[in-house]
Amino acid sequence: MKKLLLSLAIFAGITSVNAQTPVGTLVGNFTLTDLNGTSHILFDYLDAGKTVVIDVSATWCGPCWTYHNTNALNDFYNAKGPNGTDEAMVFFIEGDVQTSVECLSGNAGCVDPNNNNTSRGDWVTGENMPFINLTTTASFENSGLDIAYFPVMYVICPNRTVYKSGVAGSIGTLALLNSYIGGCPAPATDPSDVAVLVNKGATAHCEGAYTPKVQIQNNGTTVLTNATVSISQGGTVVSTGTYTGSLATYGVSTITCTAIPNFTGGSLNVTVTTAGDATAANNTLNIAIAPAATAVSQLVTIHITSDRYGTETTWKLKNAAGLVIQSGGPYADLATNTTLVQPVISAELNPSECYSFEIFDSYEDGMCCAYGNGGYEIKDAAGTVITSGGEFTDSELKLFKTGVLGINELDLVAMNVYPNPASTEVNVSFEAKNANYMVKLIDLQGRVISNQNLTNLNGTQVISISTENVAKGSYIVSITSNGMTSTKSVVIK
Repeated sequence: MKKLLLSLAIFAGITSVNAQTPVGTLVGNFTLTDLNGTSHILFDYLDAGKTVVIDVSATWCGPCWTYHNTNALNDFYNAKGPNGTDEAMVFFIEGDVQTSVECLSGNAGCVDPNNNNTSRGDWVTGENMPFINLTTTASFENSGLDIAYFPVMYVICPNRTVYKSGVAGSIGTLALLNSYIGGCPAPATDPSDVAVLVNKGATAHCEGAYTPKVQIQNNGTTVLTNATVSISQGGTVVSTGTYTGSLATYGVSTITCTAIPNFTGGSLNVTVTTAGDATAANNTLNIAIAPAATAVSQLVTIHITSDRYGTETTWKLKNAAGLVIQSGGPYADLATNTTLVQPVISAELNPSECYSFEIFDSYEDGMCCAYGNGGYEIKDAAGTVITSGGEFTDSELKLFKTGVLGINELDLVAMNVYPNPASTEVNVSFEAKNANYMVKLIDLQGRVISNQNLTNLNGTQVISISTENVAKGSYIVSITSNGMTSTKSVVIK
């Protein structure tokens, strides 16, 4: 069973479940004592240049037990820990404060009032990594590392920032754990060393000015008082920013740079510098800003195929002002790892306007592919997929822009579809101007139900489409001429 997010009743005092601490977060120190009575200070390991991996699980948690039995964490500890290459430190933390320490060894003496005093098994026998049984969450969460669900995993670099975070089973395979070694920056040894860490600005942009935001860090041993950020595209500097202040070793700051006018997306190259900078390797960052797709008109359809755990999926469609125009989910869960096609949502939007579609997964493993090949598509009135996806973590944001109203905005006033709702026939009236026209009736899956090619039309036209044998539901009437299309929605009853 996949769905074992932290129960509100189980985790004392928590009134909502939030996402795990995000990548790039600067963490604080903690001191925790393992089952053998040995105290572990986080910063001692980080300052020694080690990458620290933390698995927070619960002894009653099925996915935690499944991941634990892959032996990936203990194998990684044996290879990269103190008795191996000594490049990393690993901690297994039992994070449910209401379970007793005996639960780590199995059911004998296990006290867990919310789960019938049972454990998934013996967690410690044959394991070499330190095991820590939390009796209070404060000692751990005060460092800035949230326990949002079980099993959550954190990979922390010597510079005290979160390098990876997420579901242990997703980010904690042995191959991935090994790949994290060498991905962290080296510990601070030089007086002056500034680094650029991550993009803090929007990852997608529709139109107009774009304001870059980047996070820098002081990797030097002395206080950083100033730094300069330069952002280029295609070899040309398009934005700059500065930092002034007092940034201690491993301190971070987000720099808001000057806006890039008329930005249409693409790759940006970020460079940060300061006087006497010792290391050039951490001064640069490439960030990709996705451009917006374009729909042919103002009518789009939203197609959702949920996976087994549909209750995890929600989405929102917002206009340029940030107002929610349409939303959906959560959906029903299924009994097996299959999918369920949800009813198509039709949205008639404003022409020539930017919209954002954001989809969320509360378990942070997307909609594909381990539990069914779920996903989403947004199609325009021509049936073209303008954006799609399904493989993401906690959320995914896509932008698109609607097209112009159609053939001629002045003629749209005269374009009409009636009766609406219709039963046996749909009439389409419009003003023709010495041109050829194509009139279609299209379902919300983009399939053409009726198609009429009309030549050399002029003046007021009324085109009839028989709907006697058309299934009940919502449809789109489109008129195309000279490469431009106008659309209207119609209901067949």
